[in-house]
Amino acid sequence: MWWPENTLRIRGLGAILGALALALTTGGCFQPLYGSRSPLGGPGVASALNAVQVEPIEAPNGTPVARLGVQVRNALIFELTGGGAAVNPTHKLKIDLSPVRTEIIEDITTGRPEVETFGIDATYSLTEIATNRVVVTGRTFSRVSYDIPGEQQRFAKARGLRDAEDRASKEIASSIQQRLASHFLAGT
Repeated sequence: MWWPENTLRIRGLGAILGALALALTTGGCFQPLYGSRSPLGGPGVASALNAVQVEPIEAPNGTPVARLGVQVRNALIFELTGGGAAVNPTHKLKIDLSPVRTEIIEDITTGRPEVETFGIDATYSLTEIATNRVVVTGRTFSRVSYDIPGEQQRFAKARGLRDAEDRASKEIASSIQQRLASHFLAGT
């Protein structure tokens, strides 16, 4: 009777030891995405992102798109450089934005919107400066909702819209930064 119990224990111990051996052999293969060196020994993703020059986003002065362009560009520069000084650029990034607003919920008695969605659609292209070749193109979007409390709070709608624009701008910047990091790590 004792033999089947010991066989099961030995098999379980063997499986655990096998899993540990596999984990030890692959433990050195992983490296943080934003590490100081790449897996192949070259410069890391953080230094490659730091060398991206973000072009000013074109929009007519004084328009909401101009304000969004400044917000997205500032957030993206911070995402790429980490708040530090930029180095000599090796790539330039061009971004085009288009904002979208949609009423989601409307009060049936007054006809006023209670919840709106603000969104940004962005297209971008990364160009290598040395060869003037486009290496990455892409599209991204962000949608955020905000509440409009009612007639008594006159400036709540404007402030809600401004906060939604800021959140959407940060999401767009983060999405573009992650795509560029993927390109510099994998080359795709």
